[in-house]
Amino acid sequence: MKSRVIQDEPPPNRHKMPDLASAQMQRAMNIAGRMGAWSARHWKIAVFGWLGCVIVLFAFGNMVVGFKQIDINDAGVGQSHKADQILKKAFPERAPQTEFTLVQSTSRTADDPAFRSTVAAVIDSVKSSPAIKKLDSPYGPKRASLISEDRHAAMVQWEMRGDADRAQDNIDALSAATDKVGKQHPAFFVGHAGVSSDKGLEKMFGDQLKLAGERSIPITIGVLLLVLGTLVAVGIPVLLALSGVLGTIGLVAVTSHVVPADSNVNAVILLIGLAVGVDYSLFYIKRWREERAAGREASAALAAAAATSGRSVLISGFTVLTAMAGLFFAGDKTYLSFGIATMIVVGVAMLGSLTVLPALLSKLGPRVDKGRIPFVHRFRNDAGGSRLWKAILRPTLRHPVAAAALAGGLLIVLALPAFHLHTAQSGLEALPSSAPTVPTIQRIEAAFSNGVAAPAIVAIEANTDSPATKQAITELKSRALSSGQALRPIEVDTNASHDVARVTIPLVGNGVDDVSNAALKTLRDDILPATVGRVPDATFAVTGNTAQSVDQNALLKSKAPIVFGFVLIFAFGLLLVSFRSIVIALKAIILNLLSVAAAYGVLIAIFQYGWGESLFDFTSNGGIAYWLPIFLFVILFGLSMDYHVFILTRVREARDRGLSTGEAVEEGISATAGVVTSAALVMVGVFAVFALMPILDMKEMGIGLAAAVLIDATIIRAVLLPASMKLLGDWNWYLPTWLEWLPRLEPPVEGTERPERAEAPAALGPIS
Repeated sequence: MKSRVIQDEPPPNRHKMPDLASAQMQRAMNIAGRMGAWSARHWKIAVFGWLGCVIVLFAFGNMVVGFKQIDINDAGVGQSHKADQILKKAFPERAPQTEFTLVQSTSRTADDPAFRSTVAAVIDSVKSSPAIKKLDSPYGPKRASLISEDRHAAMVQWEMRGDADRAQDNIDALSAATDKVGKQHPAFFVGHAGVSSDKGLEKMFGDQLKLAGERSIPITIGVLLLVLGTLVAVGIPVLLALSGVLGTIGLVAVTSHVVPADSNVNAVILLIGLAVGVDYSLFYIKRWREERAAGREASAALAAAAATSGRSVLISGFTVLTAMAGLFFAGDKTYLSFGIATMIVVGVAMLGSLTVLPALLSKLGPRVDKGRIPFVHRFRNDAGGSRLWKAILRPTLRHPVAAAALAGGLLIVLALPAFHLHTAQSGLEALPSSAPTVPTIQRIEAAFSNGVAAPAIVAIEANTDSPATKQAITELKSRALSSGQALRPIEVDTNASHDVARVTIPLVGNGVDDVSNAALKTLRDDILPATVGRVPDATFAVTGNTAQSVDQNALLKSKAPIVFGFVLIFAFGLLLVSFRSIVIALKAIILNLLSVAAAYGVLIAIFQYGWGESLFDFTSNGGIAYWLPIFLFVILFGLSMDYHVFILTRVREARDRGLSTGEAVEEGISATAGVVTSAALVMVGVFAVFALMPILDMKEMGIGLAAAVLIDATIIRAVLLPASMKLLGDWNWYLPTWLEWLPRLEPPVEGTERPERAEAPAALGPIS
């Protein structure tokens, strides 16, 4: 059965459209059009070839090759990375894999017999395990530092054998044993932290990301049902996006053996792949439906969609790839793995939209409208632009100066907090009290100092048997304690070759605050140069949680200008070539920067200033996650270009048909506003899932992404873009004569009336 839009008479259209010959010429010179034509003629190869590749890649990558994660011993940067490398060679593990069991009472002290009995029970429960070494009792010699100053808390401490992975494999049995002691002594708090914290928090983080991915799929389907109105039309973009995600996961498993990947990269692939894949399919399907509603046969509509929306997908896809490539310049292994993964998933989504999607549309034809959702399909307006958005645009185009001033002023106000951006490594305040072992860590911090649980680790490469080295290490311990920046116990280990010493120094503060950072600076810049630095041929470096946080912050701040510059320059060049207008390219960069700056401002107001604490259920740490500014800039700049390219392509089409700039802007934006809004709703829904997560960093990422997409799809695209284009008029299309050498990506389009019923080009073949 043919769909209703094909049986109805096409609506009158006073605008000019390319005739069939022009469309064929354009398609012949248009890569996207040629890909669509080939896929339509060979739909079996396109569809089943795609499915076969996805299955093979996923199976090969995950079952044969396997996924290789970033080695924890090689994850640091700067001086902490140098220390990690020294210790990695000298010791079986980078640093001691320490576990603490805290025994605490509000009424009894460590001198009470019942308190001593509870501590002894903890020791007895674990001391026979072959997985531990260097078991320390708070009552042992020189272990007074394991008892708090008020003597109401004491810690049993030991090291796990092997590296971090082996330690986490063996920790569960020990945790269960100490938990059993706690149940047997209900008058005392008995809790564990350390290696068990790392394992528990990593699992919680992974589970939360998995849950966010699972929630995003039904949200996407729900929005698409409202937008597309039929089950078949909804199934196409969802299945195409998910198959692209599966294929990418397989590919990234392969590339991870060349560049190891972050453990959370698959969640990033799902979220970015779902958002981009659905966007591209939505743009394509909506244009195909529009052409069908305007009177074209299914094949002719597909040809037009391939040469127009397909081209938009191609341009925006390469723009997103350029933005994602900026992550390569961040100098961080996690960013590098995210960059590779996001570039692959965007490339796969783009390829699927340009080949598999036209093949499916060619095969299904009117059957795309099967499975209509009651009432929803009646609100579709495939034949023309959105009446709502036309009504919104009229005052903007009638009063462009006022609209631009109001929209620009609002964005500037939103962006003002961005000038006070402060990054911070998230500490305990970023974790909910329900997270594994967090209550124990909080108690340790309150009773002792987090420096005991997360110390600075000094790697010293020298002859550890020489009197000079021994004297220097003794002075190091003495000066660290006398400075007031370090706490006991300070421990020294040497490797079997006696050429590397590892000095563990607990610092004051909670590990990530200004107090700990100041203590680290004193250790690095004053104490170590004055002691170990005077030993001939000695090399030293400091690592640990505080050191890694400081080094990571310093690296990202130094690399941010390089990342931003790369993205801006290459995006400008790509848009300049695509639209052959220096004004269009420059304006796109400015509008995107305004969008990102406004998103930064919202993020800072909510999280750094703490204005959203009660609404989003978190406690502000006075800053933004150190990794977030660069990550947000790259992701947002790439995704916002999708909308910009899609809208400008339609405006340029209308302009090339002979319409004035004002008319072209009104037609182009009203024709695309509905699909852009729908695509934005999908992204906002997907990203907003993260706002519900208990981890502060994830809340920041989700709200930042959702706010930016919402700002971009409304204030920027619906108000500021049309107002600025109306004000600039023909200057929008200005290209200096000295840039005429730029290549043309497609020939100019001659304008003729759109035929009421265009025949399908023979090149595309019949619709089944």
